[in-house]
Amino acid sequence: MVAMAEIDSTNAADDIIAPVAGGDHTSNGHGGSSWLLVLGPGLIWGCSFLFIDEGLRATSPAGVTFARIAIGLAVMATIPAARRPIRRDDRGRVALLGVLWIAFPMMMFPFAEQHVSSALTGMLNAATPLFTAIVAAGLIRRFPSRAVLTALAVGVLGTVLVAAPSLGHGSSQATAIALILSALVSYGFAINLARPLQQRNGAAPVILRALAVAFVLTAPFGGWAALHGHWTIGPALCLLALGGLGTGVANVMVATAAGRGGATHASAMAFLMPTVSLLLGLVVRHQDVAAVSIVGGGVCVVGAYLLSRVKH
Repeated sequence: MVAMAEIDSTNAADDIIAPVAGGDHTSNGHGGSSWLLVLGPGLIWGCSFLFIDEGLRATSPAGVTFARIAIGLAVMATIPAARRPIRRDDRGRVALLGVLWIAFPMMMFPFAEQHVSSALTGMLNAATPLFTAIVAAGLIRRFPSRAVLTALAVGVLGTVLVAAPSLGHGSSQATAIALILSALVSYGFAINLARPLQQRNGAAPVILRALAVAFVLTAPFGGWAALHGHWTIGPALCLLALGGLGTGVANVMVATAAGRGGATHASAMAFLMPTVSLLLGLVVRHQDVAAVSIVGGGVCVVGAYLLSRVKH
C-alpha cells in the first residue's frame, strides 16, 4: 500500500478534490471522448454480470474467471499497440494491478453469483467510485472535505440498502455480499494504481501484461474447469463477450479514462452498471429483486454522482 501511495499521491489527491464534471475540461482531458471512455465500460460491465451467470451454467466460478481472462488476453495480444514495452520500473506495479484489478475481483464475482442474483451484484457495483475515493484518501492520508464526506455517506447508505434484504436470507448470501464488497475495495486500489501506469506506458500495454499475470495466477484454479466445462452455444457466446469486451476492451477504456481524467472520473462508469444489470436481470432472467435494493442502487448512483461533482 505504501508503494501505491508513493506512485502518484498528487494525482490521487486531485481525484478526491477535483470535479469530474467541473473544472477545466480541456486541460484535464475531459470532454465528449473522455466520457465515452466511461459510458462504454459502464454498458459493457453492466451486461457482464448476466454473462457471468450464464457462464456458471457451463463451468465452475474459477472456470468462468479463467476463461474470461484467457479470452481477454488473446484479444489484447492481437493489438500491436498493446505489445509495446513498458518501463522496467513499472513491471512490479503492473503485476500488482493484475492481482487487484483482474485476478482477485474477477474471481470473487462468479463465486458470489452462486448465491445472489446478477442484478444485485451489478447494483452493488455502483459503490465503486465511493471505494475509489476512500482508498485515494487513505493513500494520501488526507481527510476528505465535507462535500466528499456527504457523497460518501449517501453512497454507503445506498450500499447498505442494496445489501440489506440479502443479509436476512442466510449466511451464504451474506458471504456473497462480502465477496462482492471485497472485490470493490480491490477495484478502489486498482483504479488509483492504474492512472500513473497508464500515463507513463499507455493503457493497452499495461492491461495486456496485467492480464498475463492474472492468467498465470488463475490457471491452476480454473484452467481444468474451463477446458472441461459443459459448453453450449449460449454460455460460450456469453464468455466470449465477457472476455473480449468486459475483460479486454473495457479495461483498456477505463485505464485510459483514469489516465486522462483521474481515478474517480474513471470509476464513474459505475453510474450505468446498476440500471443495465437490473434491467437484464429482470427482463432476461426474471430475477426477483427487493424494492429496497432497487432504491439502494439509486441512492448509490446519487452518491457517486455527488462525488463526481465535488469542486476544487
